[in-house]
Amino acid sequence: MSDLTALTIAEALEGLKAREYTAEELTEEHIKSIEASRALNAFVLETPDQAVDDAKASDARRARGEVGALEGIPLGVKDLFCTKDVRTTACSHILENFVPPYESFVTRKLRAAGACFLGKTNLDEFAMGSSNETSYFGPVRNPWGQVVDDAGLVPGGSSGGSASAVAAGLCLGAIGTDTGGSIRQPAAFCGIVGMKPTYGRCSRWGIVAFASSLDQAGPMTRTVKDAAIMLGAMVGFDENDSTSAQNVVPDFQACLGQDIKGLRIGIPKEYRVEGMDQEIEALWTKGAGLLEEQGAEVIEISLPKTKYALPTYYIIAPAEASSNLARYDGMRFGLRVDGENLEETYMKTRAEGFGAEVRRRVLIGTYVLSAGYYDAYYLKAQKVRRIISEEFASAFDQVDAVLTPTAPTPAFSRGERTDDLISMYLNDVFTVPASLAGLPAISIPAGLSSHGLPLGLQLITRAFDESTLFRVAGALEEAAGWSPHPLKYQGS
Repeated sequence: MSDLTALTIAEALEGLKAREYTAEELTEEHIKSIEASRALNAFVLETPDQAVDDAKASDARRARGEVGALEGIPLGVKDLFCTKDVRTTACSHILENFVPPYESFVTRKLRAAGACFLGKTNLDEFAMGSSNETSYFGPVRNPWGQVVDDAGLVPGGSSGGSASAVAAGLCLGAIGTDTGGSIRQPAAFCGIVGMKPTYGRCSRWGIVAFASSLDQAGPMTRTVKDAAIMLGAMVGFDENDSTSAQNVVPDFQACLGQDIKGLRIGIPKEYRVEGMDQEIEALWTKGAGLLEEQGAEVIEISLPKTKYALPTYYIIAPAEASSNLARYDGMRFGLRVDGENLEETYMKTRAEGFGAEVRRRVLIGTYVLSAGYYDAYYLKAQKVRRIISEEFASAFDQVDAVLTPTAPTPAFSRGERTDDLISMYLNDVFTVPASLAGLPAISIPAGLSSHGLPLGLQLITRAFDESTLFRVAGALEEAAGWSPHPLKYQGS
């Protein structure tokens, strides 16, 4: 039997179909991999017994000829998705012992497709972070860290646990959430594929909320094809989510392998920001050349309001977080720290329950929503957001897809930027614009830095045009020649 943890989802599905191994054997191999790699801290809750039960049920269904799109595939679940009767914490002390009585829409869809859940993956607390260092359960380690030194590299955030787990062979795929780049940026840091669908394509029901107008679930995998397989099983209209789209869901896999001759690829000149790593800029140029070689037309475009995207995001997202996190008051669920009166109970509960980064963003959000500053900050940010969205719409009158870097630098060392918030927030400079506009975007591993660390390129398309996104991403992935089997972590 080959190393089952090195397979892609597509390969594993073929092997299961051919009876080369069972779902139970596949799942047990990944459980062993998780146990051997706990130093990564990628999982905050392991559910091996449930995973094996899921796998046995999958094998029974397959024997009856009942085969779902992800039948028998072991996955990781970001600990932001509510899972019925399985602890869900958002990696915060305030929800440390919360066990939901219901299942999120996305995890329910994946279960129905035959997936086996290995456990809950680590994340920045309430998905607030770009390095996965703000988790109550400790930081996640990037499995590529040994290439540089033993200090440890961050995996990116907030979905760093999912990214690290996929890259290290702890699961065949994982789900994450993307608010301003929290799927795409860790995917770039860990050398995997991370895809954010159009806002509304995946239901947010049952996802612990950070910023409701931005949060979106998406797949994290080793290949573009795997991302297409997973996304197809995750999407669909949900009447419980008022922002869920009723658009027809295409066959995402059918777009793969199509040529891209005649497609126009936009290169936004404003994305050449100060401080961008020269190796990443060189990879960006190389990526454009690879698409040209396959018959695409590369065109320089202008998105002049891009420079306002990051400050706009860091007004809107904290404002929505301030509103969403007001529900954590110690009264109905989660941590409760009693005070002498109601107000003191609120204060003590939130002071002890929330970490520093969450408190910071809640305070910023409360400030920009206050009566004296609402018009000056929040209302103005919403106007700029609309302008950014309109700029993208105009750009897509000229081009079919936009190519940019995913992050301005490769993965950095743990602790390197914890005291430099501006530098930390700038990690999202290339991913935030698509989030503000609600557009689908994907990060593809396309090369290595001089230190041997993965670098990613990002593609963006118009809303609900994931078909073109996968078509171009598949072509770029093939041309870049990236190995679908990232470096395995060998630590104890």
